[in-house]
Amino acid sequence: MTKRVLIAAPRGYCAGVDRAIVTVEKSLELYGAPLYVRKEIVHNKHVVATLEQRGVIFVDETDEVPEGKTVVFSAHGVSPAVHAEAAARNLKTIDATCPLVTKVHHEVKRFADADTEILLIGHEGHEEVEGTAGEAPGQVRVVDGLDGARNVQPTPGKNLIWLSQTTLSVDETLESVAILKERFPEIASPPSDDICYATQNRQEAIRGIAAQSDLVLVVGSTNSSNSVRLVEVALEYGAKAAYLVDYADEAKDEWLAGVETVGVTSGASVPEILVKDLLKWLEMHGFHDQQEVQAKEESLTFALPQNLRSELKAAGK
Repeated sequence: MTKRVLIAAPRGYCAGVDRAIVTVEKSLELYGAPLYVRKEIVHNKHVVATLEQRGVIFVDETDEVPEGKTVVFSAHGVSPAVHAEAAARNLKTIDATCPLVTKVHHEVKRFADADTEILLIGHEGHEEVEGTAGEAPGQVRVVDGLDGARNVQPTPGKNLIWLSQTTLSVDETLESVAILKERFPEIASPPSDDICYATQNRQEAIRGIAAQSDLVLVVGSTNSSNSVRLVEVALEYGAKAAYLVDYADEAKDEWLAGVETVGVTSGASVPEILVKDLLKWLEMHGFHDQQEVQAKEESLTFALPQNLRSELKAAGK
């Protein structure tokens, strides 16, 4: 039996995650520890634990940050109400919101100002959805999954538009949109795709190898929406089994029983070191033939937040 590993590319860090993590690292360099971050900077256990060791204190809300201190907002974005709370406590804020999430925030404001009701396809309670919906309280209805699309009741007579969380399954989002369009034929579509390029690329990459895989292993955390979606996409596109693991030591030997081909990928907030650890584990179990399967090239980068860039320059860093 030939044991092989197909490694999906692209995988791991996207431009928004990379920017958010570097924002925290540079802020630590500039201001020293402790540094406060509201919510997890990105949804990955390893990243959060590593930053905690370096003096980052993660808080749920801004009222946990001592007055006058510095707080970094996570890549998932925050609502205007959170910005106002921070200002009221005289906090210095560094906003590490992914620019692609910021784009959706701007869309919400623009359509709400035009008195359009927004049906936001996304997961109820997810930080990104809370921040986005908070741009126009009362004018955004969250559509969670296909049941949400079937059951949402917009305000009668209102103009409607659908927008989406950036990290959803492309296929499921299109299914939700189809249901909404059938129910509300006049509903408008966003001027450009809201699902982020990295989410789409990672789903496309795993789709390309799922059917050849007896088993797909996705490195990522359970609270990472895009990582969870990768498991679902792998199963939808023909993988016989698929599991999500944070670390190689969570993988189980019994998963490899009768397996010839393993597909491997990682979510957009996962450092490559964790994938390498998993590949070593597979090698120890006889999977020596490891090949990367490239679906797309990625070259996008995002500049650091403006106020941080200015201060780093002034400090000669």
